[in-house]
Amino acid sequence: MARGMTSGACGMAWNIDRADDVKAIHDAYRAAGSQLITTNSFGGSRFVLDLHGRAADVRALNLAAAQVARAAAGEDAWVLGDVGPCGDFLEPVGDLTADEVGEAFRDQIAALLEGGADAILVETMSDPEEMVVGIEAALACDPDVPVIGTYAFQKTATGEFRTMMGTPVAEAISRAVEAGAEIVGANCGAALNLDDYVALCREIAAAAGAAHVIIQPNAGAPQQVNGKTLYLATPEQMAETATRLLDAGARIVGGCCGTTPGHLAAIAQAVARRG
Repeated sequence: MARGMTSGACGMAWNIDRADDVKAIHDAYRAAGSQLITTNSFGGSRFVLDLHGRAADVRALNLAAAQVARAAAGEDAWVLGDVGPCGDFLEPVGDLTADEVGEAFRDQIAALLEGGADAILVETMSDPEEMVVGIEAALACDPDVPVIGTYAFQKTATGEFRTMMGTPVAEAISRAVEAGAEIVGANCGAALNLDDYVALCREIAAAAGAAHVIIQPNAGAPQQVNGKTLYLATPEQMAETATRLLDAGARIVGGCCGTTPGHLAAIAQAVARRG
């Protein structure tokens, strides 16, 4: 959006229409020290693309997303093929069936793998059922592909971490591991501060078993300033949090909403110093 995308526009269309801009964004994070580059395909299922009248372009837009990220990552970094929520609820809460969502995810994931993704990231999930469908779709496309599954958690009035669907951490994580995710964790989160992510990481690590843990916090809890949503954590604060996350059991750290290349550079430096 800082490069001119308007609110409500189809960001995935930039993978073709403004591929140079997308690559420049990937390049900035890669230069900051990121070893994992996430494709611009969060809304890449036919359900989400249909909201923009682009359901017929699932393969083309996801293929381009992976190719642009691959060009930025080079041979020394991994490309994570990003798969976000389908945008609706599965039965019995909603009208979508697991078969419908699974087919949509398989179409998206096949294009991401064709474009050069090294792993599939099923992210920002709230419903463990949808998480399982996403993981199974990835493994159906390639049984050997590494799969990462991350949830969005929020904190209840009693101080518990749960997904929007009310699922506690241990249940959410165990479902992802049982489905075949090799790496599990959390990204994003409703109004979580940096201390919350560290506490959440401990719970995830306790439930992950042999799976590795990834945590991608927002750059602090979102604040409304003059009608805009801002994330005000400094690069130094994010870097200090990254080392705390590693101490709490994370093996991979990064950032979600509000995380700039400057934040990632500070995180990379802090992780390198820690060794």
